[in-house]
Amino acid sequence: MAGDSDYGAFMEKFILQQSCSPDELPLNALTFAVKDTFDVDGHVTGFGNPDWARTHSAATSTAPAVLAVLRGGATCVGKTVMDEMAFSINGENIHYGTPTNPCAPDRVPGGSSSGSSVAVGARLVDFSLGTDTGGSVRVPSSYCGILGFRPSHGVVSTTGVIPMAQSFDTVGWFARDPVILKQVGRVLLQLPVVDPVRPSHIIIPEDCFKLLSIPSDRMTKVLVKSIEKLYGGHIVKHASLGDYVMDRVPSLEHFIKGIETQEYNIPSLVALSNAMRLLQRYEFKNNHGEWVSTVKPDLGPGISERVWEALRTTDEYTDLCHSVKTELRAALTDLLGDFGILAIPTVPGPPPKLQTDPTTLETFRVRAFSLLSVAGVSGFCQVSIPLGMYDSLPVAVSLLAKHGSDGFLLNVVETLYGTLKEQVEIAEKLSY
Repeated sequence: MAGDSDYGAFMEKFILQQSCSPDELPLNALTFAVKDTFDVDGHVTGFGNPDWARTHSAATSTAPAVLAVLRGGATCVGKTVMDEMAFSINGENIHYGTPTNPCAPDRVPGGSSSGSSVAVGARLVDFSLGTDTGGSVRVPSSYCGILGFRPSHGVVSTTGVIPMAQSFDTVGWFARDPVILKQVGRVLLQLPVVDPVRPSHIIIPEDCFKLLSIPSDRMTKVLVKSIEKLYGGHIVKHASLGDYVMDRVPSLEHFIKGIETQEYNIPSLVALSNAMRLLQRYEFKNNHGEWVSTVKPDLGPGISERVWEALRTTDEYTDLCHSVKTELRAALTDLLGDFGILAIPTVPGPPPKLQTDPTTLETFRVRAFSLLSVAGVSGFCQVSIPLGMYDSLPVAVSLLAKHGSDGFLLNVVETLYGTLKEQVEIAEKLSY
């Protein structure tokens, strides 16, 4: 494993670039790292687990997403540590070590694209590639205080990337700078240069911000003031996302049964995440069940239980999961239209402490997956944006836009980022 100076982010280091890199290429002179789920010709794709690495031979080609950024002029400097089999949002790996969160060293870095996020947060690379099925780009980017982009489902090629659950798998990316985030997006999404479009409305669902473990106005005030300054306050709309989803996604009814509400949560979004996780487990089993049963890999705590639970999943109710996906996409498309944006917390609070007992994290996980499943199930694009620190720990907000409007969302982030940063600085000064 790479040394301490690398924050434990890398599995292996190498230099990979296109032989001739003309100056005018969009990603010229930028460095990047890739999560160990991407095939790189001549290297074993390790999937975060030594038994996987041992039982698989080296890749004979490179994933198209990696090739695209190489052709864009960027230089790959290595592969990064990840959670085993991509089955965690925590970022802890008992085999290869847990990459150190550069924002908060006593906290988890977030997963499963832990090393990719840490490499960017620690300024070891300019950007990195990860994957996001249930939250594996959005969570670590929020924990490490950087930008993370999960594109619309199906718009960036996942060929040459080990699948987790195809109904939700996406190739995402991390950056510290909104201009680089957009440049990488333009290459991966093959986007033409378009003038930024002003959002028609930005919805702030109060119920989602109530899930936060920190005072929600610390986040909403910064957001609203930035929107007012750039676009005018008239485009801010308040709503209850939970009620809207409950009304518009009838197939959720089956998944609502038995949801306990002793802690504050949003039943329709908990149901949404239950439907998502059921289909995710079923597809994971179809992808990897045979390998797991045959090899019986050594898996870390938490991950082992989830993997074996997935192997017991049947196809009962999976058709309902697909109905939920279709209904939610239609409902949110109606809500946002072509140029509307939904703003929600990326996760319910700052990153948990390292080696926290899983049972203590249960409330946090339920809330986290409620928020993460909105884009997960709808297939909408989502960007997580750092909003500074609260009590010396990183916090983040997310913006979502309808499926296929990735270019619009990347432009909005670039426009909004500087103003958000100014407002965060004002808010942080006031809190001292």
